[in-house]
Amino acid sequence: MHNSLVVIDGSYGEGGGQVLRTSLTLSILTGRPVRIEHIRAGREEPGLRPQHLTAVQAAATICGARVAGAELGSQTLTFAPAGPARPGHYAFDVTEVARAGSAGSVSLVLQTILQPLALARGESHLTLRGGTHVPWAPSVFYLEHVFLPQLTAMGVEVRIELKQWGFYPAGGGEIEVHIVGHEGPLRPLHLVERGPLQQVWGIAAVMNLPAHIPQRMADRARSVLTAAGLPGHQVRLEPRRLSGTGPGAGIFLCAVYAGGRAGFTAYGRKGLPAERVAEEACEQFLHYHRTPAPADPHLADQLVLPAALAAGESRVYTAQVSQHLLTNAWVVRQFLERQVVVEGELGVPGVLIVTEGRE
Repeated sequence: MHNSLVVIDGSYGEGGGQVLRTSLTLSILTGRPVRIEHIRAGREEPGLRPQHLTAVQAAATICGARVAGAELGSQTLTFAPAGPARPGHYAFDVTEVARAGSAGSVSLVLQTILQPLALARGESHLTLRGGTHVPWAPSVFYLEHVFLPQLTAMGVEVRIELKQWGFYPAGGGEIEVHIVGHEGPLRPLHLVERGPLQQVWGIAAVMNLPAHIPQRMADRARSVLTAAGLPGHQVRLEPRRLSGTGPGAGIFLCAVYAGGRAGFTAYGRKGLPAERVAEEACEQFLHYHRTPAPADPHLADQLVLPAALAAGESRVYTAQVSQHLLTNAWVVRQFLERQVVVEGELGVPGVLIVTEGRE
């Protein structure tokens, strides 16, 4: 593997924090230094936000990287790994980085360092604190029940334990992650057939809010799904009332098919009735369910990286080609000698194909 500097335009494609996170992961895995410019340039608050900075610090810690530009608001970052990821015990706190309460997502920090530690020789234990269930990021529920089962099928052993929920904007959540190192390349991924639906289950959760709210979310979701033709025995929703740092509400659905899983999330907001939150998540699921694709719109972009690290050819049939998917595929091509192709137009079903060798 050559060690030449990779220069990445952080405003490319989707232009968000994902360009940064994937670049950091691949820099550690290839040993190639990277300079990321124009980080989140088109965003309302451009540059590094607390969760991005925590991801940078976590990535640097596990591989002893030399870093320049790691500060809040920075739009240029240089990252040079000193070596491969070192397994061990680590703790990272998004709230600490923000110097004030922040619901920066622990999931996004985890995704940055997960693959390097999963491919390291030895076990790792992580404690991550911040937002566990926040908008614009995969929830810990989604990681645990949709994303990780796919990684397990590829040979990665990861276990997540949710110690404390943390909603946006207060955060205050905590997860423990146990990663067993895996030697050799991952198994390829063939996520092309969904098979019949087995069940839709989920959690309607609130924090520091009255008990009738999660019950109303669960009841409404059940009635929407059964009205859409799902047999009652296939729908299982649990209302849950939590205590923690701040108020929050959300509904988290996991659709289990014979050939895979998909996840759908909707969060409560001030002035939005509980029933409407439930309807939002159900509408996402039903829209997906009407396609034959096994991968939901968010799963495909999260699988680009593991697919690029696997031996042989991987194929992922997704319900919707997203800008996130196209952007992640582009970043991977900047680092790895892999052919990463997305067949299909933006916004409609398509197929991610990753093969060895250059295009």
